[in-house]
Amino acid sequence: MDWLALADFNLVARHGSFGEAARATGRPKATLSRRVSELEGSLDLRLFERGSRGLKLTQEGHALYERTGTLLAEIAETAAAIASGSERPRGRLRISAPMLFSQVAMGKLVATFALKYPEVQLEVTTEDRGVDMIEEGYDLVIRVNPAPDESLIGRVFLRDRLVVVAGPGLERPSGQAVTPAVLRGPANAAAAWDITGPEGKSRIGIRPVAQLSSLIMVRDTVRLGVGAACLPVSLVAQDLEAGTLVHWGDLEGSDISVWALYPSRRLLSPRVSAFLEHLKDAFPTGEPQELAAFIRSSP
Repeated sequence: MDWLALADFNLVARHGSFGEAARATGRPKATLSRRVSELEGSLDLRLFERGSRGLKLTQEGHALYERTGTLLAEIAETAAAIASGSERPRGRLRISAPMLFSQVAMGKLVATFALKYPEVQLEVTTEDRGVDMIEEGYDLVIRVNPAPDESLIGRVFLRDRLVVVAGPGLERPSGQAVTPAVLRGPANAAAAWDITGPEGKSRIGIRPVAQLSSLIMVRDTVRLGVGAACLPVSLVAQDLEAGTLVHWGDLEGSDISVWALYPSRRLLSPRVSAFLEHLKDAFPTGEPQELAAFIRSSP
């Protein structure tokens, strides 16, 4: 593939027309048109629909633009950094992070990173869905227990686990008795929690009394004695130390791994490398207690 032709195609796609691309760069319009036509011929694909109202990317053209635009920008950025003798991160860094981690940690992480690297423009979105990094243009995603994906690589930077907690005034049930439970999201088929505690393994029957969309809401509700809940130990460590919540046991099979992921087909930009190191500096061992301490120290 002709990389110069590919760069010209991206230039035209970004500006929306041959004329606008030519005016923005000082390149001859005829040269840009010829290079794009050559690229279409080499790929045996039509990348633009050419009509009276101008250019429009075809489905194939849109896919090529989405997949190569960031790569070409990273190549240009790396070349510029090498030429200037500096690898200092600069430019836009788009990150997607899950709701809970964003609420308890991302604000401080973004602030400290921005102070360290003022030439990076951070854009962080909060969502629990599995975003398509390539199609949606993310440089890095943070995900909890992600499914295997051959197109992504990354590292675990935090570990956590779920614990069953309740207010000190709520009596732990015994035998066939059930306890009122505050759940995140809709009630599922589980009618009991299997836990491991100081006295060994046991099962606690539950009766859902509230279904909430946020784990922070769940914690705040349980603090007031409404019921018991399963929550990450990092989120309730301070309450357990203060005695405002009581630990009934660890939920079996509830190990949590928090990953930082990026596309395997992309060059690892200085921006992404710097943020990965920033996460490592914030959580050097990745234990739940580190996240708990991080939360406690946040404003």
